[in-house]
Amino acid sequence: MDQKSVHDYLQSKPATFITQPFAQDVDVYKVQHKMFATLSEGKEGQVDANGEPIWWLNLKCDPDEALLLRDEFPAIVPGYHMNKRLWNTIILDGSVPEEKIKEMIDNSYNIVVDNLPTAQKEELAKIAASLNK
Repeated sequence: MDQKSVHDYLQSKPATFITQPFAQDVDVYKVQHKMFATLSEGKEGQVDANGEPIWWLNLKCDPDEALLLRDEFPAIVPGYHMNKRLWNTIILDGSVPEEKIKEMIDNSYNIVVDNLPTAQKEELAKIAASLNK
């Protein structure tokens, strides 16, 4: 997945909004004011075969799953500038399959939603239901 398709998929999650509290070049994706993803250009000057920057995606993750994913994919590393136990960085260099990235995005979003107070979960459920009509 490239930066645009990742961005579109992140934004498709119910009640998601973007902020830039860290820097203008770091998009932070939130649900109910809780961060579930960041998307930014890689910090090490990485470029693809076309000379385009390689983007980095930070996602929340179950600690055990985080380790398994890092073992399986060289492009998944401990979360850059994040809690290394709870966050992974996916280097969007094309080596991680699109369906795996979508699954990780879904998991990150769900981890945040599952930890919301009941009232916020109910509000989110209403929003999601209205989108599915």
